[in-house]
Amino acid sequence: MQQEGNPVIGFDAKRIVRNGTGLGSYGRTLVNDLARLPLELRLYAPDAGRDDLRQQVAVRDNVLFRYPRTSHFTSYWRTHGIVDDLLRDGVQLFHGLSGELPIGIRKSGIRSVVTIHDLIFLRHPEYYHWLDTKIYAWKFRQTIREADHIIAISECTKRDIIEYGHVAEDKITVIYQSCAPRFSGQVPGDRANARYLLSVGSIEARKNILLAVKALSYLPADLSLIIVGKHTAYTDEVTAYAAAHGLAPRVRVMHGISDDELPVLYAGAEAFVYPSRYEGFGIPIIEAISSGLPVVACTGSCLEEAGGPDSLYVDPDDEQGMAAAIRQVLRGAEGREERIRRSRDYIRRFQGADVASQMADLYRSLL
Repeated sequence: MQQEGNPVIGFDAKRIVRNGTGLGSYGRTLVNDLARLPLELRLYAPDAGRDDLRQQVAVRDNVLFRYPRTSHFTSYWRTHGIVDDLLRDGVQLFHGLSGELPIGIRKSGIRSVVTIHDLIFLRHPEYYHWLDTKIYAWKFRQTIREADHIIAISECTKRDIIEYGHVAEDKITVIYQSCAPRFSGQVPGDRANARYLLSVGSIEARKNILLAVKALSYLPADLSLIIVGKHTAYTDEVTAYAAAHGLAPRVRVMHGISDDELPVLYAGAEAFVYPSRYEGFGIPIIEAISSGLPVVACTGSCLEEAGGPDSLYVDPDDEQGMAAAIRQVLRGAEGREERIRRSRDYIRRFQGADVASQMADLYRSLL
Protein backbone atom coordinates (compact mmCIF):
# COMPACT_ATOMS: atom_id res chain seq x y z
CA MET A 1 0.00 0.00 0.00
CA GLN A 2 1.37 3.41 -1.00
CA GLN A 3 2.20 5.68 1.90
CA GLU A 4 0.86 9.20 1.51
CA GLY A 5 3.60 11.73 0.87
CA ASN A 6 6.39 9.27 0.07
CA PRO A 7 8.22 10.06 -3.19
CA VAL A 8 7.37 7.63 -6.01
CA ILE A 9 10.55 6.46 -7.73
CA GLY A 10 10.56 4.37 -10.90
CA PHE A 11 13.42 2.14 -12.02
CA ASP A 12 14.48 0.49 -15.23
CA ALA A 13 14.31 -3.10 -13.96
CA LYS A 14 15.20 -5.03 -17.11
CA ARG A 15 18.61 -6.07 -15.76
CA ILE A 16 17.15 -6.75 -12.29
CA VAL A 17 15.02 -9.60 -13.65
CA ARG A 18 17.37 -10.82 -16.40
CA ASN A 19 21.03 -10.40 -15.39
CA GLY A 20 22.53 -12.73 -12.80
CA THR A 21 25.61 -10.62 -12.11
CA GLY A 22 26.96 -7.14 -12.87
CA LEU A 23 24.19 -4.69 -13.68
CA GLY A 24 21.56 -7.05 -12.30
CA SER A 25 23.31 -7.36 -8.94
CA TYR A 26 23.72 -3.57 -8.77
CA GLY A 27 19.99 -3.02 -9.29
CA ARG A 28 18.77 -5.71 -6.91
CA THR A 29 21.11 -4.68 -4.11
CA LEU A 30 20.26 -0.99 -4.48
CA VAL A 31 16.50 -1.57 -4.55
CA ASN A 32 16.63 -3.81 -1.47
CA ASP A 33 18.60 -1.14 0.40
CA LEU A 34 16.32 1.70 -0.72
CA ALA A 35 13.18 -0.28 0.18
CA ARG A 36 13.97 0.22 3.87
CA LEU A 37 13.51 3.98 3.45
CA PRO A 38 10.25 5.96 3.15
CA LEU A 39 10.08 5.70 -0.65
CA GLU A 40 7.61 4.10 -3.05
CA LEU A 41 9.57 2.00 -5.56
CA ARG A 42 8.17 0.91 -8.93
CA LEU A 43 10.26 -1.54 -10.96
CA TYR A 44 9.55 -1.41 -14.72
CA ALA A 45 10.63 -4.50 -16.63
CA PRO A 46 9.67 -5.67 -20.15
CA ASP A 47 8.69 -9.07 -18.69
CA ALA A 48 8.91 -11.08 -15.46
CA GLY A 49 12.36 -12.41 -16.39
CA ARG A 50 13.92 -15.14 -14.28
CA ASP A 51 12.06 -16.20 -11.16
CA ASP A 52 15.27 -16.75 -9.18
CA LEU A 53 16.48 -13.20 -9.90
CA ARG A 54 13.15 -11.48 -9.38
CA GLN A 55 12.75 -13.27 -6.05
CA GLN A 56 16.01 -11.75 -4.82
CA VAL A 57 14.11 -8.47 -4.51
CA ALA A 58 12.65 -8.50 -1.01
CA VAL A 59 8.85 -8.52 -0.84
CA ARG A 60 7.76 -5.22 0.71
CA ASP A 61 4.61 -3.13 0.55
CA ASN A 62 6.51 -0.23 -1.01
CA VAL A 63 8.05 -2.27 -3.86
CA LEU A 64 5.99 -3.18 -6.93
CA PHE A 65 6.94 -4.62 -10.31
CA ARG A 66 5.34 -3.09 -13.39
CA TYR A 67 5.18 -4.68 -16.87
CA PRO A 68 3.92 -3.46 -20.27
CA ARG A 69 0.22 -4.01 -20.92
CA THR A 70 1.06 -6.02 -24.05
CA SER A 71 3.82 -8.54 -24.68
CA HIS A 72 4.43 -7.08 -28.15
CA PHE A 73 7.06 -4.47 -28.95
CA THR A 74 8.61 -4.52 -25.48
CA SER A 75 11.83 -2.96 -26.78
CA TYR A 76 9.85 0.03 -28.04
CA TRP A 77 8.00 0.19 -24.71
CA ARG A 78 11.26 0.34 -22.77
CA THR A 79 12.72 3.15 -24.88
CA HIS A 80 9.55 5.16 -25.58
CA GLY A 81 6.18 3.83 -24.39
CA ILE A 82 7.19 3.44 -20.77
CA VAL A 83 6.87 7.22 -20.27
CA ASP A 84 3.05 6.99 -20.52
CA ASP A 85 3.04 4.27 -17.84
CA LEU A 86 5.27 6.36 -15.57
CA LEU A 87 2.85 9.29 -15.86
CA ARG A 88 -0.13 7.01 -15.23
CA ASP A 89 1.50 5.58 -12.09
CA GLY A 90 2.40 8.98 -10.67
CA VAL A 91 6.16 8.39 -10.82
CA GLN A 92 7.96 11.56 -9.82
CA LEU A 93 11.51 10.48 -10.63
CA PHE A 94 12.85 7.72 -12.86
CA HIS A 95 16.23 6.07 -12.33
CA GLY A 96 17.93 4.37 -15.27
CA LEU A 97 20.07 1.78 -13.52
CA SER A 98 22.13 0.67 -16.51
CA GLY A 99 23.15 3.74 -18.47
CA GLU A 100 19.89 4.28 -20.36
CA LEU A 101 16.79 6.48 -20.11
CA PRO A 102 13.60 6.38 -22.16
CA ILE A 103 13.38 8.91 -24.96
CA GLY A 104 11.02 11.76 -24.09
CA ILE A 105 11.26 11.56 -20.32
CA ARG A 106 12.64 15.10 -20.06
CA LYS A 107 9.66 16.50 -22.02
CA SER A 108 7.24 14.54 -19.81
CA GLY A 109 8.19 16.56 -16.73
CA ILE A 110 9.28 13.46 -14.81
CA ARG A 111 12.67 14.02 -13.22
CA SER A 112 15.37 11.52 -14.12
CA VAL A 113 18.74 10.21 -13.02
CA VAL A 114 20.90 7.63 -14.72
CA THR A 115 23.70 5.46 -13.38
CA ILE A 116 26.61 5.17 -15.77
CA HIS A 117 28.86 2.29 -14.81
CA ASP A 118 31.63 2.72 -17.34
CA LEU A 119 32.50 4.07 -20.77
CA ILE A 120 34.89 1.29 -21.71
CA PHE A 121 33.38 1.14 -25.20
CA LEU A 122 34.74 4.66 -25.74
CA ARG A 123 37.95 4.35 -23.72
CA HIS A 124 38.86 0.93 -25.18
CA PRO A 125 36.79 0.32 -28.33
CA GLU A 126 39.18 -2.49 -29.31
CA TYR A 127 37.31 -4.80 -26.94
CA TYR A 128 34.00 -4.35 -28.80
CA HIS A 129 32.54 -4.98 -32.22
CA TRP A 130 32.62 -1.69 -34.13
CA LEU A 131 28.82 -1.66 -34.58
CA ASP A 132 28.22 -2.19 -30.85
CA THR A 133 30.55 0.71 -30.12
CA LYS A 134 28.51 2.98 -32.39
CA ILE A 135 25.22 1.91 -30.79
CA TYR A 136 26.51 2.29 -27.23
CA ALA A 137 27.97 5.72 -28.02
CA TRP A 138 24.65 6.88 -29.49
CA LYS A 139 22.75 5.65 -26.42
CA PHE A 140 25.22 7.38 -24.12
CA ARG A 141 24.84 10.74 -25.84
CA GLN A 142 21.05 10.39 -26.00
CA THR A 143 20.91 9.52 -22.31
CA ILE A 144 23.01 12.44 -21.06
CA ARG A 145 20.70 14.78 -23.01
CA GLU A 146 17.63 13.33 -21.27
CA ALA A 147 19.07 13.06 -17.73
CA ASP A 148 18.56 15.71 -15.08
CA HIS A 149 21.47 14.20 -13.16
CA ILE A 150 24.07 11.49 -13.64
CA ILE A 151 25.41 9.01 -11.09
CA ALA A 152 28.92 7.67 -11.68
CA ILE A 153 29.94 4.58 -9.73
CA SER A 154 33.55 5.76 -9.40
CA GLU A 155 35.71 8.84 -9.79
CA CYS A 156 37.27 7.07 -12.78
CA THR A 157 33.89 6.81 -14.51
CA LYS A 158 33.11 10.42 -13.63
CA ARG A 159 36.29 11.55 -15.37
CA ASP A 160 35.35 9.53 -18.45
CA ILE A 161 31.83 11.04 -18.53
CA ILE A 162 33.28 14.55 -18.40
CA GLU A 163 35.86 13.75 -21.08
CA TYR A 164 33.67 11.87 -23.56
CA GLY A 165 30.31 13.48 -22.85
CA HIS A 166 31.48 17.05 -22.18
CA VAL A 167 29.18 17.04 -19.15
CA ALA A 168 29.47 19.73 -16.48
CA GLU A 169 31.01 18.35 -13.30
CA ASP A 170 28.15 19.59 -11.12
CA LYS A 171 25.71 17.41 -13.08
CA ILE A 172 27.52 14.25 -11.89
CA THR A 173 27.54 12.67 -8.43
CA VAL A 174 29.76 9.75 -7.50
CA ILE A 175 27.83 7.18 -5.49
CA TYR A 176 29.65 3.88 -5.09
CA GLN A 177 27.78 0.61 -5.35
CA SER A 178 27.47 -1.80 -2.45
CA CYS A 179 27.72 -5.56 -2.57
CA ALA A 180 25.03 -7.99 -1.54
CA PRO A 181 24.99 -8.74 2.22
CA ARG A 182 25.41 -12.48 1.63
CA PHE A 183 29.17 -11.90 1.23
CA SER A 184 29.51 -10.30 4.66
CA GLY A 185 28.16 -13.19 6.73
CA GLN A 186 30.03 -16.08 8.27
CA VAL A 187 30.07 -18.62 5.46
CA PRO A 188 31.76 -21.99 6.05
CA GLY A 189 34.59 -22.35 3.53
CA ASP A 190 36.62 -25.55 3.20
CA ARG A 191 40.05 -24.03 3.85
CA ALA A 192 41.47 -27.38 4.99
CA ASN A 193 41.14 -28.66 1.44
CA ALA A 194 43.17 -27.71 -1.67
CA ARG A 195 44.63 -24.21 -1.73
CA TYR A 196 43.27 -21.91 -4.39
CA LEU A 197 43.16 -18.36 -5.64
CA LEU A 198 39.78 -17.09 -6.83
CA SER A 199 38.74 -14.78 -9.65
CA VAL A 200 35.11 -13.85 -10.42
CA GLY A 201 33.78 -11.97 -13.43
CA SER A 202 33.10 -12.23 -17.14
CA ILE A 203 35.90 -14.14 -18.87
CA GLU A 204 37.03 -11.81 -21.66
CA ALA A 205 40.25 -10.29 -22.93
CA ARG A 206 39.72 -7.01 -21.08
CA LYS A 207 39.46 -8.91 -17.78
CA ASN A 208 42.95 -10.29 -18.45
CA ILE A 209 42.68 -13.45 -16.34
CA LEU A 210 45.46 -14.98 -18.44
CA LEU A 211 47.89 -12.86 -16.40
CA ALA A 212 46.94 -14.77 -13.24
CA VAL A 213 47.29 -18.09 -15.06
CA LYS A 214 50.82 -17.10 -16.18
CA ALA A 215 51.65 -16.07 -12.61
CA LEU A 216 50.95 -19.63 -11.39
CA SER A 217 54.27 -20.72 -12.91
CA TYR A 218 56.08 -18.67 -10.23
CA LEU A 219 53.90 -19.78 -7.30
CA PRO A 220 53.82 -22.89 -5.08
CA ALA A 221 52.85 -26.00 -7.02
CA ASP A 222 50.02 -26.85 -4.61
CA LEU A 223 48.28 -23.51 -5.29
CA SER A 224 45.57 -23.52 -7.98
CA LEU A 225 43.29 -20.92 -9.58
CA ILE A 226 39.50 -21.08 -9.78
CA ILE A 227 37.96 -18.81 -12.42
CA VAL A 228 34.21 -18.18 -12.12
CA GLY A 229 32.45 -16.82 -15.19
CA LYS A 230 30.51 -17.54 -18.36
CA HIS A 231 32.34 -19.51 -21.05
CA THR A 232 33.62 -17.37 -23.94
CA ALA A 233 36.13 -17.66 -26.78
CA TYR A 234 38.70 -16.07 -24.45
CA THR A 235 38.08 -18.94 -22.00
CA ASP A 236 39.40 -21.32 -24.66
CA GLU A 237 42.50 -19.15 -25.07
CA VAL A 238 43.13 -19.26 -21.33
CA THR A 239 42.67 -23.03 -20.99
CA ALA A 240 44.80 -23.66 -24.10
CA TYR A 241 47.66 -21.66 -22.57
CA ALA A 242 47.32 -23.57 -19.30
CA ALA A 243 47.44 -26.90 -21.13
CA ALA A 244 50.45 -25.88 -23.25
CA HIS A 245 52.43 -24.82 -20.17
CA GLY A 246 51.61 -27.73 -17.87
CA LEU A 247 49.22 -25.66 -15.74
CA ALA A 248 45.93 -27.34 -16.70
CA PRO A 249 45.65 -29.34 -13.43
CA ARG A 250 45.95 -26.07 -11.50
CA VAL A 251 43.35 -24.04 -13.45
CA ARG A 252 39.64 -24.69 -13.05
CA VAL A 253 36.94 -22.71 -14.85
CA MET A 254 33.46 -22.84 -13.28
CA HIS A 255 30.22 -21.71 -14.93
CA GLY A 256 26.67 -21.42 -13.63
CA ILE A 257 27.60 -20.87 -9.99
CA SER A 258 24.50 -20.10 -7.91
CA ASP A 259 24.08 -17.23 -5.46
CA ASP A 260 24.37 -19.70 -2.60
CA GLU A 261 27.53 -21.33 -3.95
CA LEU A 262 29.50 -18.17 -4.70
CA PRO A 263 29.98 -16.99 -1.07
CA VAL A 264 31.24 -20.48 -0.22
CA LEU A 265 33.87 -20.24 -2.96
CA TYR A 266 34.99 -16.87 -1.62
CA ALA A 267 35.15 -18.22 1.92
CA GLY A 268 37.37 -21.15 0.94
CA ALA A 269 39.86 -19.16 -1.13
CA GLU A 270 43.31 -18.05 0.00
CA ALA A 271 43.31 -14.78 -1.95
CA PHE A 272 41.40 -12.99 -4.69
CA VAL A 273 42.91 -11.91 -8.01
CA TYR A 274 41.34 -9.37 -10.37
CA PRO A 275 43.80 -8.52 -13.16
CA SER A 276 41.38 -6.50 -15.31
CA ARG A 277 42.84 -3.86 -17.61
CA TYR A 278 39.92 -1.47 -17.23
CA GLU A 279 36.79 -1.34 -15.06
CA GLY A 280 34.11 1.12 -14.09
CA PHE A 281 34.38 -0.04 -10.49
CA GLY A 282 35.01 -3.73 -9.74
CA ILE A 283 32.34 -5.02 -7.33
CA PRO A 284 33.96 -8.51 -7.06
CA ILE A 285 36.80 -6.83 -5.15
CA ILE A 286 34.29 -5.59 -2.56
CA GLU A 287 32.74 -9.05 -2.37
CA ALA A 288 36.17 -10.59 -1.81
CA ILE A 289 37.19 -8.16 0.93
CA SER A 290 33.79 -8.58 2.59
CA SER A 291 34.49 -12.32 2.59
CA GLY A 292 37.80 -11.80 4.38
CA LEU A 293 40.17 -12.17 1.43
CA PRO A 294 43.24 -10.14 0.51
CA VAL A 295 43.12 -8.80 -3.04
CA VAL A 296 45.64 -8.47 -5.86
CA ALA A 297 44.42 -6.38 -8.81
CA CYS A 298 45.87 -4.27 -11.63
CA THR A 299 46.63 -0.62 -12.17
CA GLY A 300 45.20 1.50 -14.96
CA SER A 301 41.57 2.18 -14.07
CA CYS A 302 39.52 2.43 -10.89
CA LEU A 303 40.46 -0.74 -9.02
CA GLU A 304 42.46 1.19 -6.42
CA GLU A 305 39.21 3.03 -5.61
CA ALA A 306 37.44 -0.26 -4.99
CA GLY A 307 40.17 -2.12 -3.13
CA GLY A 308 41.76 0.73 -1.18
CA PRO A 309 45.39 1.22 -0.17
CA ASP A 310 45.89 -2.16 1.49
CA SER A 311 45.13 -4.27 -1.56
CA LEU A 312 48.02 -4.79 -3.97
CA TYR A 313 48.14 -3.58 -7.59
CA VAL A 314 50.45 -4.55 -10.43
CA ASP A 315 50.93 -3.68 -14.09
CA PRO A 316 48.44 -5.69 -16.21
CA ASP A 317 51.28 -7.14 -18.31
CA ASP A 318 53.63 -8.09 -15.45
CA GLU A 319 53.15 -11.77 -14.68
CA GLN A 320 56.13 -11.92 -12.31
CA GLY A 321 54.86 -8.81 -10.53
CA MET A 322 51.48 -10.51 -10.17
CA ALA A 323 53.15 -13.60 -8.70
CA ALA A 324 55.22 -11.51 -6.28
CA ALA A 325 52.12 -9.65 -5.08
CA ILE A 326 50.21 -12.90 -4.60
CA ARG A 327 53.05 -14.31 -2.48
CA GLN A 328 52.69 -11.28 -0.20
CA VAL A 329 49.05 -12.17 0.61
CA LEU A 330 49.16 -15.97 0.94
CA ARG A 331 48.49 -17.51 4.33
CA GLY A 332 51.45 -17.08 6.61
CA ALA A 333 52.75 -13.99 4.81
CA GLU A 334 53.81 -11.19 7.12
CA GLY A 335 51.11 -8.54 7.57
CA ARG A 336 48.40 -10.53 5.77
CA GLU A 337 45.79 -10.37 8.53
CA GLU A 338 46.39 -6.67 9.16
CA ARG A 339 46.02 -6.03 5.43
CA ILE A 340 42.65 -7.82 5.45
CA ARG A 341 41.47 -5.91 8.54
CA ARG A 342 42.36 -2.50 7.11
CA SER A 343 40.75 -3.37 3.77
CA ARG A 344 37.54 -4.29 5.55
CA ASP A 345 37.61 -0.94 7.34
CA TYR A 346 38.10 0.79 3.99
CA ILE A 347 35.07 -0.80 2.28
CA ARG A 348 32.65 0.32 4.97
CA ARG A 349 32.03 3.31 2.68
CA PHE A 350 30.34 0.91 0.26
CA GLN A 351 27.85 -0.53 2.77
CA GLY A 352 24.25 -0.64 1.66
CA ALA A 353 22.65 1.69 4.18
CA ASP A 354 25.11 4.47 3.43
CA VAL A 355 24.78 4.06 -0.35
CA ALA A 356 20.98 4.05 -0.08
CA SER A 357 20.92 7.20 2.05
CA GLN A 358 23.16 9.01 -0.46
CA MET A 359 20.87 7.93 -3.29
CA ALA A 360 17.72 8.96 -1.44
CA ASP A 361 19.24 12.37 -0.64
CA LEU A 362 19.97 12.86 -4.34
CA TYR A 363 16.42 11.90 -5.31
CA ARG A 364 14.96 14.38 -2.83
CA SER A 365 17.28 17.17 -4.00
CA LEU A 366 15.96 16.71 -7.54
CA LEU A 367 12.35 16.69 -6.38
